Amino acid sequence: MNIDNTSKKVGNWSVYLIRTAANQLYCGVTTDVERRFNEHQSSKRGAKFLKGKGPLQLVWSECVGDKRSAMQLEYRIKRLPKRTKEQIVARSVSVFSLVKE
Repeated sequence: MNIDNTSKKVGNWSVYLIRTAANQLYCGVTTDVERRFNEHQSSKRGAKFLKGKGPLQLVWSECVGDKRSAMQLEYRIKRLPKRTKEQIVARSVSVFSLVKE
């Protein structure tokens, strides 16, 4: 059992994009991308939006630091058009350059 969870809660937050079988993109935040992706695929703890939309593919993730930054970035990504999200997935543009205020 890992007693020291402070680093996970404070500075290791990531934003991620998952692609559904219908080619939709789902954006979320977590401290452990691999664990969260597995929850989306095979657990009751996964997002309702993704239920029955598999197979799922984790197509992009980026570590952004603290929870507040991750949630702000998630909000901004969700507001972007799909073609821009696809550019993020392709890494042809930096997500941070697209969401500056």
